[in-house]
Amino acid sequence: MQTKGEAQTALVIGATGGVGGAVAERLLAEGWRVRALNRDPDRARRTSGRPGLEWVKGDAMIEADVVAAAQGVQLLIHGANPPAYRNWAGLQLPMLNASIAAARAADVRLVFPGTVYNYGPDSFPNLTEASAQHPVTRKGAIRVQMEEALARASAEDGLRVLIVRCGDFFGPKPGNNWLSQGLVKPGKPISAVSYPGPFEVAHSWAYLPDVAEIMVRLALDGANLAPFETFHMRGHTQTGAELIAGLQAAAGRKLAVSRLPWFAIRAMAPFNETFREMLEMRYLWEGPVLLDNARLVARLGAEPHTPLADALRTALAGMGALPRPAEALAA
Repeated sequence: MQTKGEAQTALVIGATGGVGGAVAERLLAEGWRVRALNRDPDRARRTSGRPGLEWVKGDAMIEADVVAAAQGVQLLIHGANPPAYRNWAGLQLPMLNASIAAARAADVRLVFPGTVYNYGPDSFPNLTEASAQHPVTRKGAIRVQMEEALARASAEDGLRVLIVRCGDFFGPKPGNNWLSQGLVKPGKPISAVSYPGPFEVAHSWAYLPDVAEIMVRLALDGANLAPFETFHMRGHTQTGAELIAGLQAAAGRKLAVSRLPWFAIRAMAPFNETFREMLEMRYLWEGPVLLDNARLVARLGAEPHTPLADALRTALAGMGALPRPAEALAA
């Protein structure tokens, strides 16, 4: 039993990833203990770049491991995501079901990051929490099944669930996201951008520290949450031209700009799973996909929002793509 003054503990599934890692860091800043599940905790401790986490051995696919790791916690964050979009059908639902079982056993709220993959063009451009979910892709159908599993567990067993839905993630660390895998080449100072959609079309981006702050602020206000809650985060809603201007401001230099060569991705897709999955998501770049945050603003008063240039500068630095001052001045 937790004693008075003892720090509360959260279990994070996927603490080496973008969302899970950002939420773990935010919880640590709030004074929480953070337990992180990993199949190789010694390696994760050495390589994750996230000091302060309590790494425990376990597999997110194995229900008994997750249930054991969740003993004595007060919050569970399910941030697991297969790298490079691989094998969603085989991994996503089993991992989530293990987290659901663990949250039930520990009697805690499960926090889950939602995506826009759930929606088809019939719900575009403005997505609210009540928008119809008619996915047009395999990954979208899987994400809908995941949220249906959460809703079913909440209705049948009283599982407490918080879903925060965001646009495309990017953050201080490189990862499985469009910015570091599609637009910018990591590992060298940025000089060019390859943009996936029309430059005049607005697209929703979510800076991971802002996502984490929203999730933590909502989760810590659990007494005022219904058993099943969904909130949409607006994030940085920018046209392609605005995002490129933000990247130029962050880099301090003019960038060469081109369109992502979808024809080449299509040609290589039969031989590369990541390209196949990117191609499936192309529809999200063809028109505006916007998240209505009115419900979130009503709850928090304002949405946490890091200025775009600052967020992009931090992201580029994490990718090893931020030019040194002398390079920026010479460009």
